Amino acid sequence: MNPIQEKSLVMYKNKPAVVTEAAEKISISVAGGDTIKVREKDIELIHPGPCALADLAELPKGDVRGIWELLEGEQIAFKELVELVYGDYTPKTAFALYTELLDGFYFSGNSAGITIRTPEEVSAEEKRRSEKQQGQAERDAFLKRFKTKTLIFPDDKKFLQDIEALAYGQTAKSRTLKDLHKPETPEEAHRVLLDSGAWTLFVNPHPQRNGCSLASAQIPISPPPEETRADLTHLSSFAIDNAWSTDPDDAMSIEGNVLYVHIADPAASIAPDSPADKEARARGATLYLPEGASRMLCENSLPLFALGYHSHDIPAISPALTFKMILNEDSSIADTEIFPSFVNITRLTYEEADKKAASPEFAPLLSSLCTVAEANFKRRQQNGAVSIDLPEVHISVYGESVSIEPVKPSRAAFMVQECMLIAGEAAARWAMQRKIAFPFVSQDASELPKKLLPGFAGSYQLRRCMRPRALSTKPADHFGLGLAVYTQVTSPLRRYTDLLAHQQIRLFLRGEHPLSEEEVLMRLAASEAAALATVRAERASRAHWTAVYLFDKKQSVWEGVLVEKKDNKSVVLIPDLGVETQVSIRSDFEPNEKIRLSLSSVRAPKAEILFNQ
Repeated sequence: MNPIQEKSLVMYKNKPAVVTEAAEKISISVAGGDTIKVREKDIELIHPGPCALADLAELPKGDVRGIWELLEGEQIAFKELVELVYGDYTPKTAFALYTELLDGFYFSGNSAGITIRTPEEVSAEEKRRSEKQQGQAERDAFLKRFKTKTLIFPDDKKFLQDIEALAYGQTAKSRTLKDLHKPETPEEAHRVLLDSGAWTLFVNPHPQRNGCSLASAQIPISPPPEETRADLTHLSSFAIDNAWSTDPDDAMSIEGNVLYVHIADPAASIAPDSPADKEARARGATLYLPEGASRMLCENSLPLFALGYHSHDIPAISPALTFKMILNEDSSIADTEIFPSFVNITRLTYEEADKKAASPEFAPLLSSLCTVAEANFKRRQQNGAVSIDLPEVHISVYGESVSIEPVKPSRAAFMVQECMLIAGEAAARWAMQRKIAFPFVSQDASELPKKLLPGFAGSYQLRRCMRPRALSTKPADHFGLGLAVYTQVTSPLRRYTDLLAHQQIRLFLRGEHPLSEEEVLMRLAASEAAALATVRAERASRAHWTAVYLFDKKQSVWEGVLVEKKDNKSVVLIPDLGVETQVSIRSDFEPNEKIRLSLSSVRAPKAEILFNQ
């Protein structure tokens, strides 16, 4: 082919252009009249010219198929093929053949040389194009059915897969939503799937949208190894939790001024960096949803390590890691010992424990535990602890039924909470004294309201001003709890940081080197990132199921409590739903005053619930 010169026809980014200046940097004129400078390697010469872009307006028709049949499978020069197909080599015929190259049906290559495709290649390409054309026709028909709300299921489900992927957060784009001229957002995808009938309200996309698995961990946990365990089966030990709890991992006993907190012992089998440990770390925590739990550890960990798992209200022996704390009169900790044990566990719900507190069999023990709890609460209050008392609800989903039940205040729940706080403080002091790298939990001091309101309004004030907790290998004050040092160790079946603490304790007890500070920090960073995703998924799921519960209850009336007054919209808490909402109300209402609200609308894809007075 001739060298590039002025008025040569070249291809630039698969578009025709004419050379206007053939210097060191070549100037070319492109469609629209713009002139740009390019390097020689960026263009492809297809005819020496002279040529003007206007000459290419109408391209000639040649015997493309006939020449292909004559030459099938051969190689040929670009100019020679132009002359065979069109009878002449001109800018117009050269560009016409190049368009055939771009199409790629009969020929492949470029101006340097062309390969004639074989019959098999052409047949395969013809089939592919036919299928694509048929697929586009089917897609066009689907889009028409979508717009007229006449979708056919299950046939049309295949066209909605990209919308579902967007709704689940698996992709950021949706060709179908784009074709329908709709926003490509997870919320819009959710709305479209509901409106089309492809999804019902009972599809919860939020766990996957937050990167959480709906399946529990898969790596089986080995049974606890043979080792010396203290026999504490003579103690009456209580694992007390909500009625819906299925993974009891802490229990309590008491003898005089000695408080025992027995905790599930999966760290007996799960070594640092073992496959099960890495899987738990990648999850961060068990995902608790109204429709079920996706566990941080394999399901087989429960019969092996959950306390009293095989029985309810009947004593059962379980392996545990026991925290034995000698307490002062104010429930401050005089000494702590930690060791593996066997314990005889009685499982109770909070409601059962509250009832048994009056029975001759359990009253003395439960009364002693309550005395410890009350003393610890008083001690923490004197240290500046912040008490936030806001109503809670339990949401459950069974099939296509959603229920929301207020969680009743429980003396037993208070008792368990305080005893677990003592165990957390004791574990932190124990690790600090032994200079073990540990996942300490702290909270910076907050600036409390100068005028604290009573009731729910005051608790709302406090919650708004509290700073987030922090995880670190450096012990520090926990402002909200009123403790100088604290950690969490009572849920190793549910939280990875608790499991990590247990692994450090067990390494020390065996006389081995615990993980270094750097190793602990790395594990904290990885597990907390995963745990935050779990928290987001749980929060979004609760909002979703609340919206589903209320979806068919338009105009229903609910009793709310005003917790914050604002000029335009005030914040009202609805205790029976566990919902906070902003509502325009009359100016004569005061904080903590009860207000009747009417449900005006529910938008499930955004979990948006609106009330009015």
